[in-house]
Amino acid sequence: MNQEDKHRNRDYCLAILTDYTKSESLLKHAFAVEACVREYALKFNEDESYWGNVALLHDFDYEIHPAAPDHPIKGSEILKEKGFDDEFRKAILSHADYTGTRRETLLEKVLFACDELAGFITAVTYVRPSKSIDEVEVSSVKKKMKDKAFARSVSREDIIRGAEELGIALDEHILFCINAMKKNKETLGL
Repeated sequence: MNQEDKHRNRDYCLAILTDYTKSESLLKHAFAVEACVREYALKFNEDESYWGNVALLHDFDYEIHPAAPDHPIKGSEILKEKGFDDEFRKAILSHADYTGTRRETLLEKVLFACDELAGFITAVTYVRPSKSIDEVEVSSVKKKMKDKAFARSVSREDIIRGAEELGIALDEHILFCINAMKKNKETLGL
């Protein structure tokens, strides 16, 4: 398989993800971020497969390298060995501020904006009575963002900054990601 195909072949990227990630919650996180990023690719008329695969693999190394800065730096090295190009790997590196990799491209900004938010929307879904994303609204996400004890590992600052870096109003960004995740609710278990 040539380099171009690797970047766009979801089955190939999914195989890498599942080789390195066994946790169901981490797999679902990868799928949630992928759903949001793919939807943004469509919105911005970008390469949905390429963008989706970057999102799919953004945390693939987290189980074997959970500590910063090993994740995602060591993961990037693994992807380089597997033939992934600099653009693909830089997008993944840029989702973690501590790598020092500046977010410059639209893909990099979208990945960062969707990462924490997708996780937070998932957490909000789990506390809904039906545990269905169909019940999640922008107002419920924003209300839970104010509760510092809820999903405390999720950076509210990163959620807010992600929308700002994209130049999209926070409410609009939250709604966009909720809707992207609704389209994929069976895969996400939501």
